[in-house]
Amino acid sequence: MLAHWPTRHAFSVTVVECAPGLRKTGGHAVDLFRPAMNISEKMGVLKGLRGPVRADLSKIFGAASERHVEIMREDLSEIYYDAAHDDVEYLFGDSITEISPDGEVRFENAAPRRFDLVVGADGLHSTVRRLAFGEESHDHAFIGAYFGVLTLPDVPGLDREPLIHVGVGRTAGLYGARHLGDERALFLFRSERELDYHHRDVPRQKKLLRDAFAGLHAHADRWLEELDRTPAFSFDSITQLHMDTWSRGRVTLVGDAGYCPGPAVGGSTSLAVVGAYVLAGELARAGGDHERAFPAYERAMAEHVRGSRAVALSAAKTLIPTSRRGVWGPAQGARLISALPARPSRVLLRLTTRSARFYDSVSVDDYPPSDQHGGDGGAGGAGVRPGFAPLPMVASLGWHQVGTMRGMPSLNVSFTDEELEGVRAAAAAEGKSLKQYLHDLGVREMQRKRFVAGATEWAERLRGEFDEAFPDEVPPAERGDGAAAA
Repeated sequence: MLAHWPTRHAFSVTVVECAPGLRKTGGHAVDLFRPAMNISEKMGVLKGLRGPVRADLSKIFGAASERHVEIMREDLSEIYYDAAHDDVEYLFGDSITEISPDGEVRFENAAPRRFDLVVGADGLHSTVRRLAFGEESHDHAFIGAYFGVLTLPDVPGLDREPLIHVGVGRTAGLYGARHLGDERALFLFRSERELDYHHRDVPRQKKLLRDAFAGLHAHADRWLEELDRTPAFSFDSITQLHMDTWSRGRVTLVGDAGYCPGPAVGGSTSLAVVGAYVLAGELARAGGDHERAFPAYERAMAEHVRGSRAVALSAAKTLIPTSRRGVWGPAQGARLISALPARPSRVLLRLTTRSARFYDSVSVDDYPPSDQHGGDGGAGGAGVRPGFAPLPMVASLGWHQVGTMRGMPSLNVSFTDEELEGVRAAAAAEGKSLKQYLHDLGVREMQRKRFVAGATEWAERLRGEFDEAFPDEVPPAERGDGAAAA
C-alpha cells in the first residue's frame, strides 16, 4: 500500500524489508473496513481481496459493516505487493541503521544512499522511529492486555469455522482458510501490569502464553502444545502509541509506527491503509514539499487516529471480558445473531458494533493520481520502509433492501443555522447528500426502536437462564426467598 500510491503520484520509491522475501506464513486474519476497501478499489485489487473469506465470520462482519473483508495478513501483503512491485525497488533482507538530516540513509547490508524522504511503517517497535525521534519521543499507553498468534497443522473436522473459548480475562480461538492447509490460533489475555520480557525473547513469550492459558480448556491446551513446533509465532502487548508529531525533518511515520491504536483490537490495518493513501496524496498535493505535506497528513489523520484508539479500548473490553457476566453476554448475543434471519441481524449489529460504525463513517479525500507515474519521474526519491506493517484485504458484503419504493409529500423541517451546519457536516462525513442523510437518519431511528423492543423481549425470555447461571448477581429483593439486602 505505501509502495503503490507514491508511484501513482510520480515519486520513485524504494522499500526496505528486513525479511529475506515476501512473508508467506504466520500472519493472522486482519480486517479492512469501508475506507480501506474504497482505497483498494482505486488500486484495482478489489477482485483479489474478494477471495474466500478467511475466517468464516461473514454474517457478523458483513452485517455490521457496509464494506468489510477479513483476510490473512500474508495474503493481503501479497496482493499489495503484486500491485506495486513493477514500479518499486525492493531491498529484501536489509534494514536501516542510520538516517542523516540531509536524507542520507545507511543500511545493514546495502551501500549508503540519499533520499528526499524517509517513511517508517515498521510497526509498534519501529526502528525508523527510534533512529529519527529517539527512544523517549513517544508514550506507550498499555491498555492491560496481550495477544499471541501461532500456526498449527490442519485440524480435522474444523471445516474452517472458528472455534472460540472465552473465560474471565482470556480468550482463545482457532480459525483457518481453505487455501492454507493449516490453522491459526489467536490468544488474548488481560494483565494488570506490564509483563517483564523483551519483544525479541520468543522463549519467554511462549512461557507467558502457556501460563496465562493454563486450564482454560482442553482445546487451548492442545493448541499450546504446538508452541515448540510452530513454524510461525508472534506475541505482543496491546499498547497504544502516542506522539506529539509523527514527522521530523525528512522523516515521517505511517501506521503502527506512528499511531498504533492497539494491535489486534484497534483496526490497525484499515488505519495504516488510509494513512498511506493520505500521506501519498498530501505529498502530491504539496508538489513534493514535505514541510507542507507532513503537517497536512497529520491534520487529515488526527480524527481517524483518535477514533481508532477509542474503538480499541471498547473492543478490548468485549473481546477479553473481565467478569462472568461479560463472558455470558457475548455468548448469548452470538446465539441471537445466529438464530435471527439475515436482515434483522444486520440491523442489530449495525446498531451495536461500534468499530464497524466508526470505520464506515470515516471520510477520506480523493487524491487523483498523476498523469505520469512510476519509474524515475516526478518529485524525487522516497525511501519507504514498511517493515511489518499490517496490509489490506477486501470482501464486500453490503446490505441492499429490496422492496417497493413509494414517494411521500415534502416535509418542511426548520433548523437553526447551527443545527443545519451540524447536519450538513454529518452528511458529508458519510458521503451523502443532505436529503439522503435525513432519509437514512429517520429509517435508522425506526429500525433502532424496533430492535430495542425486540431485544428487550428477548432479554426477558433469557432472564431466567441468566438468574440460574449467576444467582449471586440477582438483586436480593428479587430472589425467590424474598431476602432483603443485608
